Order: sequence, then C-alpha cells, then structure tokens
Amino acid sequence: MTTGHDIALGLRAAYLTMHRQTQSLLSEFGFTPFQYVVLSVLCTEDGVTQRELTERASSDANTISATLLLLERDGILVRESHEKDRRAWKVTVTSKGRKVYLKLSDNLKPVQEMILSAVGVDEAESFVANLNRLASVMSR
Repeated sequence: MTTGHDIALGLRAAYLTMHRQTQSLLSEFGFTPFQYVVLSVLCTEDGVTQRELTERASSDANTISATLLLLERDGILVRESHEKDRRAWKVTVTSKGRKVYLKLSDNLKPVQEMILSAVGVDEAESFVANLNRLASVMSR
C-alpha cells in the first residue's frame, strides 16, 4: 500500500531531478531555475504586484524581492509604483526579458517534453490538478 511518505519521497526525487536538469540547462545563460519561474509567471501574467508574484511563484517576499533586484539590474523587468496602491510595486517584463524568456523556454523544451512524456498527455491536466490540490491542502 502506498503511503503519504512514499508520495513525499517520490515528489522529492522528481523535483530534485527536474531541478538539477533545469539548473544545468539554465546555467549557461546565467539564470537559476527560480529566476526562470519568476520570469515565466511574469510573461504569463505581466503587470502583477510583488505580492501576487510571491503567491503565484509559491515563494516568500524576501526571495522574490532579491530575485527581482537581480532581474531588474539585468534589464529583464522593471518595477513601478502601482497606479491604484502606491505601497505596492507593479512588476513588468521588458522586451529584453521577453526575448530571454523565449530563449530559455526553448532551451528547456527537452526537460518539459520528458515531464510530459512521463506523465502522459492524457493525464497531464489531472496530474497538475492533483499537485495543486496537494499544495493547497498542505498550505492550510
């Protein structure tokens, strides 16, 4: 019988393997997997606040802030005062950032194809739903 412990170990092994492969492919561009996650979220939902980005990237405020500083320094994104809430920062990807994202995404296709192949195209949607449900339950 499969236990919660078995699931946790399987998730850890899969994550670490995926992380190592992703890190290897991104390092030649000077990017980390987490920087790619942030850029990916922003290219999908540009103009979000730092707080929204923290939630979408499943991170914490300090890590997001440090990552944004690096990406902003490199011209990948800009932060501006939010038009409706002056206390909030709105984060926007630059044209350079979008070009970098496309290049990084193209470089990561082999990893993404391996993941999809392992899960199965027909099962991918329910697999993601199960992962999201697990994350939601675990965060309570």
